[in-house]
Amino acid sequence: MNVLALVKNSERYVFLYDDDSTESVLQKLGQYAADEELSFSWYDAAVLSQKVRRLKEETIAKTSAVPSS
Repeated sequence: MNVLALVKNSERYVFLYDDDSTESVLQKLGQYAADEELSFSWYDAAVLSQKVRRLKEETIAKTSAVPSS
């Protein structure tokens, strides 16, 4: 389970997702950025999407580094 969190003014954004849901969480970040009723900006979406991609790369690196028996 992966967790992303952002606190902005009085709003709190918490995203919980598994490794198979990376694309879904990236889409949700874009939807939130496009919603003018939220303070969630495109900058916020860009920063958090970089974290999502980095976590995915780290997970792939860990699984490929594990020797098979």
